This record gives sequence, structure tokens and C-alpha cells, in this order.
Amino acid sequence: MNMKYQKLIIKLKLINTNIRRFADGEIYIEINENIRGNSVFVIQSTSNPANDNLMELLLVIDALRRSSAKNITAVIPYFGYARQDRKPGPRTPITAKLVANLLTTSGADRVLTIDLHAGQIQGFFDIPIDNFRAMPILVQYFKSKNFDDRDLVIVSPDHGGAVRARNMGESMNAPIAIIDKRRPKANVAEVMGIVGDVAGKTAIIIDDMIDTAGTITAASKALMEAGAKEVYACCTHPLLSKPAIDRINNSPLIEVVCTNTIQLPIHKKSPKIVQLSVASLFAKGLLNVMYDRPLSSLFVYEGKELK
Repeated sequence: MNMKYQKLIIKLKLINTNIRRFADGEIYIEINENIRGNSVFVIQSTSNPANDNLMELLLVIDALRRSSAKNITAVIPYFGYARQDRKPGPRTPITAKLVANLLTTSGADRVLTIDLHAGQIQGFFDIPIDNFRAMPILVQYFKSKNFDDRDLVIVSPDHGGAVRARNMGESMNAPIAIIDKRRPKANVAEVMGIVGDVAGKTAIIIDDMIDTAGTITAASKALMEAGAKEVYACCTHPLLSKPAIDRINNSPLIEVVCTNTIQLPIHKKSPKIVQLSVASLFAKGLLNVMYDRPLSSLFVYEGKELK
């Protein structure tokens, strides 16, 4: 992907929409102008409060469909419920599949998102879905720091993220290391060991999301104990549920670099957190959808297809 799109701006009209709640909490949607025959893009991350944001998105799409929009593209920078992509127990839902069904039934013709927690969720949809990558934006930021390649190592916080770490490592000409961890219970991570050489190096931990920050802060401490010179972390989706901010502030992490797929409220701000914009990436995607151009260029970085 050519990062000149970092400054891309598209000037599309915002639809005049009335969104309010009844006394019992029900959401009311009203489109206040004629959108018959128009292509409409609905932008909504289904982050906390996930249920309210998801329901609001579904109702807006339904209202647009009933207002005779030509086609409706749901732009979902953070796709909530993506961690529930399989049955972890005998009597549990596959909620990511249910959400895909709800979006399709409500009237969405296409979905644009970025860094799904599990790539196979794309198979849950019977409409086109494009899963963009934030990794080039993160790489560009770290390259601007002019680290010495010989002193750099990219770290995956678990075995499942090895491909993501390898992509970043190849882009930054750096080796990778993998944290061997286990989860004794939900939102609790224990580091069992580190696979790879991190002694004397600047380590960059890369993940798709940071929720309670237990994984990255435990990993940062383990890396420092293993002789790392300094530790950074980066991710696409900054959920930062309590007690993430306290954990980050009290950890050896120099910076936590994330994107703005989730807008952080004031109480989740920290001097250690840096947010980068994905607006231009989505702007390019929207332009290509509008003019029926291929999106394949957005899945290539420095001549390599992103995985």
C-alpha cells in the first residue's frame, strides 16, 4: 500500500439523521432527507457499549434500506464479538456468525473492516467483506523512529500471532520472537517462556487488540527480565478495558501505539498511548467501492501481499 493515502480526504455529504432513545432505552432512528437511489456508507465501530452500538448500526441500515438506498456499505473499523468465532463449550453460541447474519438481514450489501480477530469470520458472511490491514500504518510509525535494524526484534504475544509478527518483521528487516503464554482463566495471561533472542534489543510487541492489557504488560516485564533494552507495543484495536490504563502506566512499556478504530474517551488517555488514524485507508477503500475499482492494492505493502 502506498502510504500517500495517509493524507487522503474524500468529501462526501453527511446524511441528516435523528438518533435518540425512548425512556425505556429503545433506540429510535429517522433519516431526515431523501436518499433514494444513493450509495450510502455507514461508519460504526461496535465497541463498548457493544450492544448499543451494534443495535444502532442495524437500525440505521434497516432505515436506509426502507428509504430505498441504492446500496449500503457498513464500515465497521472494530468488529465486535469477533472473539466469539467458535464454540468453546458444548452449549455456547457462535456470536460472530450471528452478527454477520444480522448485518446481512438488516440490509447491508457490503462490509469493510480492519484486522478481524479471526480471519475465518469472513466466511460467515454471504455478502462481500473486505478485511483491511493496519500493519503498514504501524510499520511506518516505527520506521520514523529510525531504530537500528540490528538491535530490533518483533514479538508476538502468543503462537497465534506469529504470522502477524513475521509480516512486521519482514517489513522492518527484523527477526521475531514469540511469547509462550497460557491463560488460566479469561483475561488472565501467564508468560511461560520466550522463544527467540531479545537480549540487548528493542522489542516491539504486535497484537490485533489490547483489552485489559494483561498480555502485553506481562510480556513487557518478561522481555525486560530476558535482557531487552526497551519494549514498545502496538495493536490495531485499543479496547483498553479496566484496568488496562493502570497496567500500561505501571509497566516498563515505552509506548503503546494503536489506531483510532476505537475512539478513546478522556478517562482512557495516557501519555504512553499514541493513536494513529486509519481514516485514509478507509477513504481509499470507499473511493474504490464507489467507482467499482479493485481493492487489491490495499492488501499489498512494499510489493508483498499482506496475510
